Amino acid sequence: MSLRINTNYMEEENIWLMDIIGEVDIYTANELKETLRKMLDEHVDNIKINCSELTYIDSTGLGVLIGALKRLKKENKNIIIVNPKQNISKLLKITGLNKIFILEGE
Repeated sequence: MSLRINTNYMEEENIWLMDIIGEVDIYTANELKETLRKMLDEHVDNIKINCSELTYIDSTGLGVLIGALKRLKKENKNIIIVNPKQNISKLLKITGLNKIFILEGE
């Protein structure tokens, strides 16, 4: 159960880029939560999350993303999920979260 998160703020585009690598579960969700909190404390802007190397996410991790999205929606901003693996894409559809997050490159 390892997790690596890379973030970069693209000032000219007013968007956060985030790569999530590994697994987000009950053991690693706090790391994701802290990273998102620090990002949004710095700039409340859209977040584009590259999920091409995200192998697993559980309900705890989804809850963290929903919490961040709630904060973003207050400013009319979004989370864009890019390149989710088939299992992640299927989970988002089953839970209905594909309707609240923007999905690209499924």
